[in-house]
Formats: sequence, C-alpha cells, structure tokens
Amino acid sequence: MVNSVFSVPTRAEVSANNQNIFDNFKEKLGFMPNLYAYFAKNDTALGDYLALQNRKSTLTGKEREVIYLVTSQINDCRYCQSAHTTLGKKKGYSYEQILEIRKGKPIFDTKLDALARFTASTVENRGRATEASKKGFFEAGYDEANMIDVVMVIGDKIISNYLHGLTNLPIDFPIAEKI
Repeated sequence: MVNSVFSVPTRAEVSANNQNIFDNFKEKLGFMPNLYAYFAKNDTALGDYLALQNRKSTLTGKEREVIYLVTSQINDCRYCQSAHTTLGKKKGYSYEQILEIRKGKPIFDTKLDALARFTASTVENRGRATEASKKGFFEAGYDEANMIDVVMVIGDKIISNYLHGLTNLPIDFPIAEKI
C-alpha cells in the first residue's frame, strides 16, 4: 500500500483495548497525542510500546528525558523534540537547559553531560559509542546496568522517531525551536 497521507485514528476507529488507552491518556494528559494514536492502528503496538516506555529502569525520569531529547535531536524528529521539550519542562528542566541537552552538552550538570555525550555517541555511531564517551559515562558514576537502560531508552525513542519520520503526522505539542 502506498499512501502519502497518513491519518490519525479516532478513539472510535481503534480496538477496545486501545480505546481504554486513549481514555487513560485523555484523563492524564488531557488529549491523545497523534503519534501514540497512530500506534493504535495496530491492535497490540500501542500497548507494547507503552510497556517498553513504562518499564522499570535504573535511570531517573530526568535522565530518560536527556536520552529522549538527545536521540530525537540527532534523528531530527520534530515531533519528539517538541513533545520532550514540553515533558522536560514538566520534569523540572528550564528551557535553556533543554536546549543544552538537545545540543548534547548539558554543561549545567556534569553527570547529565556524560549521559548526553554517551547517548549521542551511541546513536550517531549506531551502537558503537566511542571509548571516550564510554569512559566519561562510567567515570560519571553510571554502571553497566545503566548502560543497558540507556540502550533500551534509545531504542524506545528510535521507534517513535522513525514512525514519525515515516508518517509526518501533525505535531500536537508546542513546536520546539529548531537548533
């Protein structure tokens, strides 16, 4: 099937399981984000993706936001840059800090800087991070369990970055500044 225009399904157009997820999003976030709604065109993908996103992690929510922002910046996913700029603010980052994170150099925090540099190196080199970025990551206090979680979070974000790249769905978050 070749389709140059991808549509976002409504609640009524998805399975009962996905309708429940739509309801939960509406209750917690106030709306169903377009990219998440698109996952619901597949009966299990939305639930599977949310299970991946919500899995227990050795990383804090703020650390995961660093990974989301860096990965989305490298992959040039405007949707995820915008969503995670909004979510990063809710996690306590200032707008200036979010811009530093997206540039891969959050100089306001040395540990997060090491995380951002390791994430960027991992994404840019398709899993073959530089020795310098690995060394900095471990010297900052992260361990191998954290490294595994970084890869899991990168994988999570690549899924949504790629899906938006394929569909170019409308961005329903405040548009993040291009950098």
